[in-house]
Amino acid sequence: MLAMLSPRPAVRRCTGAGALALALLGAGLPAAAADTSQPDLSRFYRQKVAWAACEGPDMPKDLQCAKVTVPLDYARPRAGTLDVALARYRATGPSRGSVLLNFGGPGGAGVDELVSDGRQFMELTNGYDVVTFDPRGVGRSSPVSCADAGDDASAVTNENADLSHPQPLLKRLRQTADRCARRSGPVLPHIGTVNASRDLDVIRAALGDDKLNYLGFSYGTRLGAVYAAQFPDKVGRIALDGVDTLTEPLSEQGLAGAEGQQTALDDFLDWCATDVACPFGKDRRAAGAEVVRVVRSLDEKALRTDFGGSFSGQDLVGAIGQALYSKEMWPSLERALASLIEDGDVRGVLNFSAGGAVLPRDRQPGNGGLVDADEVPADNLPAALMAINCADDPDRPGAARITEDLKELRPAYEKASPVFGRYRLTQLLMCYGRPRGTDFIRDRVKDVPSSKMLLVGTRGDPATPYRWAVETAERLGPSAVLLDNRGDGHTGYSSSTCVHRKVDDFLLYGSLPANGSSCPADGRGWSGVPSSG
Repeated sequence: MLAMLSPRPAVRRCTGAGALALALLGAGLPAAAADTSQPDLSRFYRQKVAWAACEGPDMPKDLQCAKVTVPLDYARPRAGTLDVALARYRATGPSRGSVLLNFGGPGGAGVDELVSDGRQFMELTNGYDVVTFDPRGVGRSSPVSCADAGDDASAVTNENADLSHPQPLLKRLRQTADRCARRSGPVLPHIGTVNASRDLDVIRAALGDDKLNYLGFSYGTRLGAVYAAQFPDKVGRIALDGVDTLTEPLSEQGLAGAEGQQTALDDFLDWCATDVACPFGKDRRAAGAEVVRVVRSLDEKALRTDFGGSFSGQDLVGAIGQALYSKEMWPSLERALASLIEDGDVRGVLNFSAGGAVLPRDRQPGNGGLVDADEVPADNLPAALMAINCADDPDRPGAARITEDLKELRPAYEKASPVFGRYRLTQLLMCYGRPRGTDFIRDRVKDVPSSKMLLVGTRGDPATPYRWAVETAERLGPSAVLLDNRGDGHTGYSSSTCVHRKVDDFLLYGSLPANGSSCPADGRGWSGVPSSG
């Protein structure tokens, strides 16, 4: 999650090299100095972490919390700071330092995830302090929010809009982007993986580690790869599970996502058709058609929720997509769909939906320190997911190009998935109206001259296709060692005993499997923060 600003500085919302040069010239520095000087970051790298008991009624007694202060803008470190929230379980014996965890998203709060699911990492405490963090813009670390703009953003996917004429949607998205900027404050122009990676290096130094030891899931693999490209000489033991793409534009990511989710839905329906409680009956082919019918029916006439909102077919698609991340959720999804179809009760499927209502304006976090858990905006996860993905993506086609792209891509998306195709296609619009993102990830995260990194790809992953693991391993070069997990679900550490053991063996003892070796599926499920890709 994002860290709070500490305290609010007078920050100009300048973005890009041109704006930075103007700011430096305005401060009286000659242009040559602006091009060659390196900002002094030593005060951030000299800080030490002060751990204390975590505050809150649900915090484990053996979990400790802290903060690390980072620059708001690494090019202008005097322009303001923000605090990044940390949490850790201490090593149970002799420690070789820390291993940092990122659970994905983007937009997933590490502190909350370690609180709820930290016990599966206890083997790592045999050699490490197990540490996680809320990235800038997420959770307790200056959380971004779109607040009342949330209805505009959701309308893009939820309305039965004419995608051949998207201009009204694009207008609303530009308005949404403006409101997100106003609600999120100075952190929003400085959000994204490149800056989060620099924060990660400050955290490494503040923890007293010479090298970064790291375990990243889903989006966390993107963050780990960017770190290795920025700080190759600081790479210790890095494991990346559920490998994200580094090169594909949003259009190709969406198509891959639709294909992966349709495969996962087909697997769920295969299982459901064998169960007496399946709301779609025992005819497998009819079950697939019934899902499409229910989605279209709700798009034509949405149901009302207990909170006064509406629940459309595209809301249902999003909820199903979340539930398909793990086989462990299949029985709950079956029951929720039965309640929806038989009784019109949306409460079950709403439990799978991400996001939710936002806090009232007077409950939004202030400035001057880390945010308490009850002050994190309820829309922080989707707001941060969108902001980080857009900050990492350099493509900003105009309205005419978007209209043509939607027309050309629609048949391919609908062929990839009659259920998820439209939902994924409308996501191509989400960065419209936002500043152009960085080229760094596509152009420079490759041929990384670091020590060996372990990459895990899962064959049946609905969110990060296995081919992304293969492509990213090839892109990173000889430093990447690929492990093929032949199971299902998103990521392998929690769903495969074999993957879990091999990752722990690498992080604890430096023991790497052979490049291209595999793990069989063993049926264990996964739970955690869903990924965008």
